[in-house]
Amino acid sequence: MIGQSLQDLWFGFGVAFQGSNLLWSFFGVLVGNLIGVLPGMGALQAISILLPLTYVMHPVPAILMLAGIFYGSQYGGAIGAILMNMPSPPPHAVTCLDGYPMTKQGKGGVALGVTMIASFFAASVGIIVMIFASPLLVQIAFKFGPTEIFSIMLLGLLAGSTMSRGSPLKGVAMTLFGLLCGVVGTDVNSGSFRFAFGLPELSDGLELVAISMGLFGVADFLLNVNRMKAIGDTGTLKLSDMRPSKEELKRAFPAMIRGTLVGTVFGAMPGTGPTITTFIAYALERKVSKTPNKFGTGMIEGVAGPEASAHSKTQVDFIPTMSLGIPGDAVMALILGALLIQGIQPGPQLITEHPDIFWGLIASFWIGNVILVILNVPMIGVWVKLLKVPYKYLFPAAMFFIATGVYSTQNSLFQIWEVLVFGIVGAVLMTLEFSVAPILLGFVLGPMVEENFRRALLLSRGDMSVFVTRPISGTFIGLCALLLLGVGYSAWRGRGGRKAMVDLPKPPEGAPPAEAASMGGGGK
Repeated sequence: MIGQSLQDLWFGFGVAFQGSNLLWSFFGVLVGNLIGVLPGMGALQAISILLPLTYVMHPVPAILMLAGIFYGSQYGGAIGAILMNMPSPPPHAVTCLDGYPMTKQGKGGVALGVTMIASFFAASVGIIVMIFASPLLVQIAFKFGPTEIFSIMLLGLLAGSTMSRGSPLKGVAMTLFGLLCGVVGTDVNSGSFRFAFGLPELSDGLELVAISMGLFGVADFLLNVNRMKAIGDTGTLKLSDMRPSKEELKRAFPAMIRGTLVGTVFGAMPGTGPTITTFIAYALERKVSKTPNKFGTGMIEGVAGPEASAHSKTQVDFIPTMSLGIPGDAVMALILGALLIQGIQPGPQLITEHPDIFWGLIASFWIGNVILVILNVPMIGVWVKLLKVPYKYLFPAAMFFIATGVYSTQNSLFQIWEVLVFGIVGAVLMTLEFSVAPILLGFVLGPMVEENFRRALLLSRGDMSVFVTRPISGTFIGLCALLLLGVGYSAWRGRGGRKAMVDLPKPPEGAPPAEAASMGGGGK
């Protein structure tokens, strides 16, 4: 089997290195990278704009171009998230939590360097998985029904609720708020409007791009609108500034491996997007870290893990799309639509009927990721120079890009009002020390949790025990229970520690405080 896979891969490289295919792949990667950097823009907008172009193209270069835009935007989106706290593609919302604090500490170049290493490593692993494990992953994907998808979504919600800084109760509250935002719009079963407040514009629900840009982009600008200086002063950025130290690599590499594994596992599951993957990877890094309280202050693991998971997920995401015809998110749905426009039916027969598309696509992934590294290494100084732009110029420019980017999603001014409202809400919540990241998680998972929960109960005729009797679903439900027990135990231990501190005997008069003594203030 390995020999056949290598032979097929060699055939794929022959297809990808053809002049026109290589040119369109480079074009897609370049457009995706530029679009990913721009605030308010993403792969969804770029692919939507360029989709009519594929009508007159050969199927192979058309798919290679669209795929290049997809993973190229993931690469470029990390730049905006780290340098400007603007997650243009929503998966990079988690990267903002530690990437942007690193920028404010003068380590923006290091964060970008680690991101580049993590993304290339994870993408390479994802490509290898696609080559050798496609048949196995397809078999696993077939075993995931509504019951199993609901269970894993529930695990993602619980993991995301506990990742927020500060009180776990605040994290749960923000996740529930995101769930409420996710159910806005038309009920797919009854057709009735929910939480629409009589506005026809809300019939299709809230816009993901508008929410992410409002909560993370506009909210940050509103909180810092009186700051007229540059975001940071990094001086002249050299290539050496991107090189992480041995200690930073030592901390980042295990996070890359864990994030890659998370992205690979979730990539094989239909119906899950990269946004979910990054949240779970970030939550995992917090769970395994010895200093979880430092996350959100500039931890390199908080950048490496989610970015690795996003890029491995992006590559492996093509397995359910190409092999099963089940898209993982809206972008993959557009690529699926492009295949159907070309008269190509995705499914298990695609590999045998159209080997030039399947294997050419896999080979182009590697070529495209190499192109991304070559493009970004010399241009990284350009991105970092954005830090030297005074806020009085950056603020209106970013607002312009956000407005135009969001408007282009549905050509509606209502989307801009959505951005403004969520920007104000995000600023208020940040002022009250609430983490806004779980809102996005609840919004993304909410509709899928509801839909798969309804389907599972419909198939089981209302029998709730189906969630624990099915092996895969029962395993995830068990993990949810363990997670809740772990959070409860941590809270109990924390309460016990605080009680013990309260019950400590008072020091005699004139003695140094216990805190000062513990910090070494009592001796010389």
